[in-house]
Amino acid sequence: MMTNSPFLHRVQEEMRMRGYSIRTEKAYLYWIKAFINFHHKRHPDTMGNNEVAQFLTFIANHRNVAINTQKVALNALVYLYQKHLKQELGDLGFRYASKQRQLPTVLSTSEISLLLNQLSGRNRLILELLYGSGLRISECLRLRIQDIDIERCALIVRNGKGHKDRQTILSHKCAVKLPAYINAAHAIQLKDNKNAIDPSLPNALERKYPNAFRQAGWMFIFPSTTTCDNPYTGTHCRHHLHQSVIRKALGAAVRNTNIVKRVTCHTFRHSFATHLLQAGRDIRSVQELLGHNNVNTTQIYTHVLGQHYAGTVSPLDSL
Repeated sequence: MMTNSPFLHRVQEEMRMRGYSIRTEKAYLYWIKAFINFHHKRHPDTMGNNEVAQFLTFIANHRNVAINTQKVALNALVYLYQKHLKQELGDLGFRYASKQRQLPTVLSTSEISLLLNQLSGRNRLILELLYGSGLRISECLRLRIQDIDIERCALIVRNGKGHKDRQTILSHKCAVKLPAYINAAHAIQLKDNKNAIDPSLPNALERKYPNAFRQAGWMFIFPSTTTCDNPYTGTHCRHHLHQSVIRKALGAAVRNTNIVKRVTCHTFRHSFATHLLQAGRDIRSVQELLGHNNVNTTQIYTHVLGQHYAGTVSPLDSL
């Protein structure tokens, strides 16, 4: 995301120097720009605590944003002042958006099977990985050949949410299918090498490992069908498959069934956690597999199961 504003361009350049992801960069620039426009394009140097608090209260009261969206806006402005402008904000005292607890949508095992049977090939394998390994869609599409351990039935998620790496399980069914896709990805890489097209590498790894584009391990397992210019380096490269491809395929699959639940790619991750707990796995193990910082985040799946009621049954069932 490039911007015509010299000030926002400097903010963007500093975020790239600090190694922020492209998604974080876009989100922060969006909220910083919205903050400046809200205050009639005043320069942030001339503003401070009061103006930040006014903006955060405004988006909660008048734009009705969710509390997590408001927190992203807060993080963007804290970054702007404390890291870019080197100004401490202190206590803001703004109004937080109201927080509503929403239980995640979970599919039954029969519904998972029904949906998967509507798909085939690459799209089916990707959704099987989401459900079989508890991956986010972005984590799955970023998988590289070197992240898969077929023999141990394990895979490594690199730079997941919170810039953390983690290891999780790999389904035997996926382990059987993956070698064909790994070989196909490697074949694409060999062809790209002849045409001076590199696999997209994170941050400064292109400079650190100048020959990495020739190593099979760095190739995405699910490469994009088209090539593009790297937003950081400007080099011509092949990125991974775009998330919209899988979302469209999933949407079509849902429409072909009688499932009335709201199903997204993330629903498969929710179902992974819920079904593991249902099968008697301990919550700390599920927490590690999901990559949650706090077990309280994983605790939401016990509410889906009804386990927080300590085995209480409806009085109607005793009649």
